[in-house]
Amino acid sequence: MLPQRIKKAVTDNPKKLATLIDLVNLPSTLREFVGRSQSSRLGCFQHVWSYIKDKKLQDPNNKNIVHCDEKLKSILLGKTQVELAELPMLIKLHFPKVQK
Repeated sequence: MLPQRIKKAVTDNPKKLATLIDLVNLPSTLREFVGRSQSSRLGCFQHVWSYIKDKKLQDPNNKNIVHCDEKLKSILLGKTQVELAELPMLIKLHFPKVQK
């Protein structure tokens, strides 16, 4: 079940959904992290999020901050910590531009 704002975004612009769920060949750094050669942007984000939760990388005092370990740094431009709001943008950098 999708949240209401995502449903609205999908109905207003179905191409936006396609960029999130279309499978693409992953670059080597992201391929090693995810463990698959193809994935969608949404699938990669979910994998990164579950990794953060499993490894307890969120700051206990400020849940909007993620402290990156070496494996996470490899896909997040070498940053030692990132804000949750930055994650989708940093993951998006690994995906090729969509040709119109």
